[in-house]
Amino acid sequence: MARAAGHYPSTAYIRFERWGKNTLLYGGLLLGVLVMVLPFVWMVLTSIKPRAEILSYPPSFAVHHPTFESFRDLFRLVPMKRYILNSVIVAGAVTVTNLFFCSMAGYAFAKHKFWGRDKIFLLLLGSMMVPWQVNIVPAFVLIKKLGWLSTFQGLIIPTMAGAFGIFLMRQFIREIPNDLLDSARIDGCKEFYIYWRIILPLCRPALASLSIFMFMQQWNNFVWPLIIIHDSKMRTVPLVLAVLNGQFGGSFGLLMAGAVISILPMMIMFLLFQKQIIKGIVLEGIKE
Repeated sequence: MARAAGHYPSTAYIRFERWGKNTLLYGGLLLGVLVMVLPFVWMVLTSIKPRAEILSYPPSFAVHHPTFESFRDLFRLVPMKRYILNSVIVAGAVTVTNLFFCSMAGYAFAKHKFWGRDKIFLLLLGSMMVPWQVNIVPAFVLIKKLGWLSTFQGLIIPTMAGAFGIFLMRQFIREIPNDLLDSARIDGCKEFYIYWRIILPLCRPALASLSIFMFMQQWNNFVWPLIIIHDSKMRTVPLVLAVLNGQFGGSFGLLMAGAVISILPMMIMFLLFQKQIIKGIVLEGIKE
């Protein structure tokens, strides 16, 4: 709305306009939070409801007789401890190996000059644009020929390093002053010593962010374990949820109990490392 020349809005109008914008902004954010949080709240409440309350109509968020029967049935009907241990081993091993190999490769790309360095790095970045589904068939054929079906090797080794992790570490290590590394070389330090005692301690924010992302990704990984795991003893938590849906599809409390257990480590990790997750999101935006 155009204003006459020389006439300016009053202070009250400016405050009202600002209040209206803030109301719309925070109202939209609150609506988004509710849309995201309500399914999780419903999942947790359903997991502690007795069967009669789960099947009651109309559905209600109220829990009149809370019970942990669904969790007891879950651990009684399936070897859930074994499946959780499998997920912990796979996610932990993949996270540790990615921290080591990605940081080492990032250090090489950031601080060392060798033939074809920039071209190799561009090729590495280009691989991030290739859909991961393209690699499923050749990866499966390779794993089968190696005899790694239904093994920890088949779950861990193909994901021991990734282009994203190398890119993240390379961008962070580039900011470390070269003079610091040159001083260590003058003092007679070997390259691996520089990497281990200087580079890694200075890269703790990037390492923390990468570890969180890798652990969350591997804990929730479903497609790759589904393809190569044929032995029920080697199942991970996401595969168990699919099995529960197939065998106990009518037992909603059991399904919700499994879902709660599957997201519990992620929730704990998010609550403990919120700052690192935010830093990791910021680091993803680092450009040349």
